[in-house]
Amino acid sequence: MRQLGDGINAKVTWKEITLAGIVTDGGKSKDFETGDWRNSKPVWLAENCKQCLICTAFCPDSSIPVKDKKRVDFEYKHCKGCGICEKVCPFNAIEMKGEEE
Repeated sequence: MRQLGDGINAKVTWKEITLAGIVTDGGKSKDFETGDWRNSKPVWLAENCKQCLICTAFCPDSSIPVKDKKRVDFEYKHCKGCGICEKVCPFNAIEMKGEEE
């Protein structure tokens, strides 16, 4: 059976659909690049960041990577621009901007 990650334009035949269309696996943003859905994007202001990592715990799409126990810049290919990270940051280290900015 074809994997969902084959792309939106992948042609699926009726033989590849599960019985009764049952979804057999959970969807995860790590499996799919969903970042092109957003209208606004978070911008990390590293000079304000105190590395509390609160934003990483609240991000529903795991778009804030942590390396060596410190957060690094956003993984935009998964970020949907929900703005939760900006709301929970106590240090104003994240600012939402228009996608074109």
